[in-house]
Amino acid sequence: MIITGKKFSKPDMSRVINGDTVLAEEPEQTPKFRLDLLLVKKYKSYNRATLQKFVEAGYVKVDGKVVTKSNAKFEDSVKLELNVPTELKNSDLIPKTIYEDENVLVLDKPAGLLSMAKGEYCPEKTLEDYGLLVHRLDRDTSGVVILAKNPEVQSFLRKQFQDRTTHKTYYAVVEGHPKHDEANIDLPIARDLKHKTTFRVDANGRPSETYYKVVKSGEHTSLVELKPKTGRTHQLRVHMKYLGTPILGDQVYSEHADRYPRLFLHAKSLEITLPGGKRETFVAELPEDFNNVLR
Repeated sequence: MIITGKKFSKPDMSRVINGDTVLAEEPEQTPKFRLDLLLVKKYKSYNRATLQKFVEAGYVKVDGKVVTKSNAKFEDSVKLELNVPTELKNSDLIPKTIYEDENVLVLDKPAGLLSMAKGEYCPEKTLEDYGLLVHRLDRDTSGVVILAKNPEVQSFLRKQFQDRTTHKTYYAVVEGHPKHDEANIDLPIARDLKHKTTFRVDANGRPSETYYKVVKSGEHTSLVELKPKTGRTHQLRVHMKYLGTPILGDQVYSEHADRYPRLFLHAKSLEITLPGGKRETFVAELPEDFNNVLR
């Protein structure tokens, strides 16, 4: 059987097929790697997640140029430079000392100061620079916080928070006016699965209870006293949001947060037992800016 067809239209390829000519090999391409993997290989004292944050912050140069994408690919022969700033951000946020002895340090935390470092690198001061953390306040929450001076005291104090034998009182300026001047909010809270860094009132959530009382009312805002009986994450913020009176400046739970410079939530007092058995109540007066927004 003879198969016929058109004349081969590419004589050069025909000669290759017939074995008369050998095609030149294509040059091998130099492999390229993700930037974060190249950094992990060179800077072994940092983990990959931290190095990715450095890249996003603009701390990394590749062949002299800043690169801000961790998934950018380069040959492993490139010159990598990591320039992490040594100066501390928010260095002017210095907490006031309310009380101190050989076991504990009680501070009035300013709004904007972190309670603890996020990740292995933190370019700013935190409460952990002053002592051992016992409990936390959100960055934008001001007020009373107690630190321990040794691990034994830290465990002793933490157990009181876990056993709910401490008593905490917060003050907040909220939008509008709660329906009732005084009430007990008993509504369970769960993580919002659509926005995993936030929480919401949920019948299937963990029991959460907050007592509140209106202290003073303005035309558009109210000053309320808040006493959490449980200690869920974002509890006060979620409960006040549910009442339709979110806390002023709440970047997560208020639609008007951009109108205000901070979250107007303040840890006013903390009642706790100190080593040795003495029961004490520590108080941090309201920041001056609370009066400026109560109108």
